[in-house]
Amino acid sequence: MPRGIRGTQQKSVTQDLEWWFHGPPCHRHHLVPWLTGSSPSPSTKALVPSHVIGFGSIVVAEGYDEENLVWWVHAWTFNTGGVISQVKEYVNTSVSVTRLGTTVAPPSEIVEPVASMCQCIWQSTLCDESVPGLILAI
Repeated sequence: MPRGIRGTQQKSVTQDLEWWFHGPPCHRHHLVPWLTGSSPSPSTKALVPSHVIGFGSIVVAEGYDEENLVWWVHAWTFNTGGVISQVKEYVNTSVSVTRLGTTVAPPSEIVEPVASMCQCIWQSTLCDESVPGLILAI
């Protein structure tokens, strides 16, 4: 990333960025150095997403890194100021985004316990079936 952009990028990330990683350890240190501008190489190739979708304060991006032959999914959480506070990085992992909640019956209906609701709202499409799968609950 060019030096001028790095300063701007650093302002878009909280000082105490929470980062989760799932995938082969050899691909572990790509995204966070890029986000924070601490990458040793300013010419590190940026990952270009094939799909991007938002769910409230969470944005999910998916792509394929042809140079390293890996599928990737990133889930970015933004705080109320629009700054990235959490990044979940998945490499060679199938990800399903699931909304958790409860269904509430109208007051006129008598329902025993409140039923839980678990709805898959997005699933990665670029990886094949030979990779592990995870559920990202929101």
